[in-house]
Amino acid sequence: MYQVIGTLPFGKQQNFVEGDYKWSPSTINWLRSQQILLNFTVGKGKRFGDNMDSPACSNDEWKEKLTPEQYAILRKKATEAPFSGKYNEFHGSGRFICAGCGAELFDAETKFDSGTGWPSFTSPIDKGSVAENPDKSLGMTRIEVECSKCGGHLGHVFDDGPGPTGLRYCINSMALELKPDQ
Repeated sequence: MYQVIGTLPFGKQQNFVEGDYKWSPSTINWLRSQQILLNFTVGKGKRFGDNMDSPACSNDEWKEKLTPEQYAILRKKATEAPFSGKYNEFHGSGRFICAGCGAELFDAETKFDSGTGWPSFTSPIDKGSVAENPDKSLGMTRIEVECSKCGGHLGHVFDDGPGPTGLRYCINSMALELKPDQ
């Protein structure tokens, strides 16, 4: 575990320990742009959130790697139309990985039919595979779900799911690829 040291507004120093805060790369970049997080370092001089085991791609590189639809969803936070995604009606086995970076995100065993038109899951493969951030777009507050590895937008999580978690991870099919069980 690395210690993270940051400078907050007005020069106040604050120490954070990685794991106490779950910030995605896009959240870190936004906080930096607002001059809330400055000079973050991790361990051997790495900046917190900068290429820490994640694909560091430019927008042009993402556009080359992804289809236009995947780019719109993963990098620009678009949403596919309900009932249009290829995994909405999927009922097989396997693991769903990020279409952007290949990180394992959800096990098909946690998928359920929510009737919403998007693939829904009760939980990610593990807590570290996704990042959750407040989303105040569309005049409401929701919780956005991003890939922890590349920061790609996946969808949103709601508290109206079935047991055992009571959560519904509502995820865009275009943000996912299926890795079938071997």
